[in-house]
Amino acid sequence: MTDQVKYLLDESELPTHWYNIVADLPERPPRPLHPRTHQPMTAREMTSLSAIGLLEQDGSTQRYIEIPSVVRDIYRLWRPTPLFRARALERLLDTPARIYYKYEGVSPTGSHKVNTAVPQVFYNKAAGIERLTTETGAGQWGAALAFACAQFGVGCEVWWTGSSYDQKPYRKVLMEAFGATVHRSPSAVTETGRRAQADGNTRGSIGLAVSEAVEVALADPAVGYALGSTAGHVLLHQTVIGEEALKQFALADDYPDVLISCVGGGSSMGGLAFPFLREKLTGGRDIRALAVEPTACPALTRGRYAWDHGDSQGLTPLMKMYTVGHAFVPEAIHAGGLRYHGMSPLISYAYHTGLIEAVAKSQRECFTAGVRFAAAEGILPAPESNHAVAACLDEAERCRETGAAKTILLLVTGHAHFDLSAYQSFRDGTLTDAELPDERLRTFLDQLPAVSA
Repeated sequence: MTDQVKYLLDESELPTHWYNIVADLPERPPRPLHPRTHQPMTAREMTSLSAIGLLEQDGSTQRYIEIPSVVRDIYRLWRPTPLFRARALERLLDTPARIYYKYEGVSPTGSHKVNTAVPQVFYNKAAGIERLTTETGAGQWGAALAFACAQFGVGCEVWWTGSSYDQKPYRKVLMEAFGATVHRSPSAVTETGRRAQADGNTRGSIGLAVSEAVEVALADPAVGYALGSTAGHVLLHQTVIGEEALKQFALADDYPDVLISCVGGGSSMGGLAFPFLREKLTGGRDIRALAVEPTACPALTRGRYAWDHGDSQGLTPLMKMYTVGHAFVPEAIHAGGLRYHGMSPLISYAYHTGLIEAVAKSQRECFTAGVRFAAAEGILPAPESNHAVAACLDEAERCRETGAAKTILLLVTGHAHFDLSAYQSFRDGTLTDAELPDERLRTFLDQLPAVSA
């Protein structure tokens, strides 16, 4: 029986500002480099790929950036999102830990991705952009951008990694319902896609889909490119999650000892963790922040902290990040949003300096955890969220063994209503684990660009 305690904020308590963690870091993380000259890039040099308003946010050292009123008005469709005390899960695990979860599946497209899609379209519209291109891994970001573009009357064109395109057909229907054009990547629409098809790459990768979307955006000044994760402005926009959670923990008269989020490009982790890390960095309460990635794409736990491209073809700026290499082609795991080769430069910096921890989880362990969570709490988590759930169960088990009554905060980034085929594979025993062999990882890392900066 579920008996969650729900902590809700009034609409008037919707955050008015995003939080920029760069203001409180001991030093500024490295800025992007030009893909050919390897020299630091200015915001103006990057306007062919992104709206100046977003690039200014990437370069800002201002602690708080005001959320435009138009964006806040659209946020009110689903924000503030609920924080639950997972009492049924606590009983199931027989743990003294207090488990809370922030649930982002109440958004119009079922995930946290709309938190950045709406402001990205707002700033691009203000810059005169008529159509946006993008990539998507599992389809959550593509659906979110399609929704946001519909709100502002901006065109939307999505390149979707082939393996996830095949696994999740109804998310394509959702994107198209919002007016988006959706391509299976690699596609025959771009030179990049045609080359990949000729080379026998049928599964695709997020990096390849980025290259296709960027190729189209660079060819037309009326077309812009929107990125669903990794960029500083993306993580900035997602901090509405953590800002709300801080207020909700005040209502609960509690505070997390550890917070846990899945991590692919880093947007959900940054969105939850950064406001709590602000409290830590400015002399407030300590907290552990744990990022959970798939063993099939272990950028933080086995990757290299190096300069790398955000796309497979080297069209995008070089970023200092943890990466398994831009040539990486992932296995077809169902957590499509966690198959990106690189990690956000901000998350990478936080991990490199010890502000956050990381662990990798296998696919079957994550789905086992997701099913246990659903039975207790009545919410079927997205495959990406299951990684955080699995790590949460580990923490709760350690509390049971030691008797420590710790407080755990878990981020459930979205629901799995479009991922039921993955759960069916888990139930019928055809779901498999995927590891990245050392030899294959070395092959990808050997193709990293040589940068002397």
